[in-house]
Amino acid sequence: MGRRRQSVTIKHVAADAGVSLQTVSRVINNEPNVRTEMKERVQASIDKLGYVPSIAAQRMSGSRSYLILAINDRERTIADWKARQGTDWVDQMLFGGMLKCAEYGYRMIFELVDTHNDHVERELRATIAALQPDGVILTPPHSDNPLIVGLLHQQKIPFARIGSHGGAAGIALTMDDEGSAARATRHLIGLGHRRVGFISGSVEYDLSRWRIDGWKAEMAAAGLPVDGLLAEGDFSYASGDAAARRLLGGDDRPTAIIASNDQMSLAALEVAREIRLDVPRQLSLVCFDNTPIVRFSQPPLTAVDQPVAETVARAVELIIAAQRGAPRPTEPTVVSGGLVERGSTAPPDG
Repeated sequence: MGRRRQSVTIKHVAADAGVSLQTVSRVINNEPNVRTEMKERVQASIDKLGYVPSIAAQRMSGSRSYLILAINDRERTIADWKARQGTDWVDQMLFGGMLKCAEYGYRMIFELVDTHNDHVERELRATIAALQPDGVILTPPHSDNPLIVGLLHQQKIPFARIGSHGGAAGIALTMDDEGSAARATRHLIGLGHRRVGFISGSVEYDLSRWRIDGWKAEMAAAGLPVDGLLAEGDFSYASGDAAARRLLGGDDRPTAIIASNDQMSLAALEVAREIRLDVPRQLSLVCFDNTPIVRFSQPPLTAVDQPVAETVARAVELIIAAQRGAPRPTEPTVVSGGLVERGSTAPPDG
């Protein structure tokens, strides 16, 4: 059996580069005020020796943990996983967050927390005590849960609030929900639709209201009415089915519908098929999220592409900047998505 290769430590890097341990640490941690020449010298030694920074060693060497905790709603996440219907919110969170963390020498830890639990504060406090994260990423509806926000603010942990307009605490980020709804509405009006219905999401989420606001504003700008064209859902397939039946059951039905997520839009597509409305000739459909499943429906659905990965990556950057003393942004950071046009939208028939 061959000899085990001696592990390379920060001391070996410092000796090879001819610099102090402190300088190597500052380069590894990407701290400011390190000369470019010094960074290049230390990096050359790291590459030469094959040094891999140890998070455990980094944690012992200072006050940072180099961990960022991202939490998502337990009940809804588990329901999505069990349904296996192509929802990829968590995948996109991890895709954006983990890669961005790796760029800075951090790691992301993902946890599920029940926002409706009376013990949510105690549960989160225990998680923070165990992990000692350098920052926390909150997703809706946690982003505006006063118990969670208050706890993190009290403990002086930098935290990002995705899908929130924020307030006195935390770093707010939005995915331009209002603007995205307006863009989808504008697309349909541009095709010639005058009666554009809207299926809203759960009232528990502020972003549901913002999407309604964007739809209403664009309809008003075009001089079009919205009376009788709004139906409330809760992001579930069943609620989309009920909402679509309400909108399409009358004589003066809409010629187009925007649904606040993919599942509700798929339900509307099935209702249209059941009552023999051709999509898109007699009914155009637009959904929010652009998860993989809507690319394979018949027809494929035009979708608002939610920039989840980009938003979480930006949240990581802002948390790390806060750790390094950057001032908290006073306005929400807006990460805008796009509209992916597919076969479910067309000019109205006749």
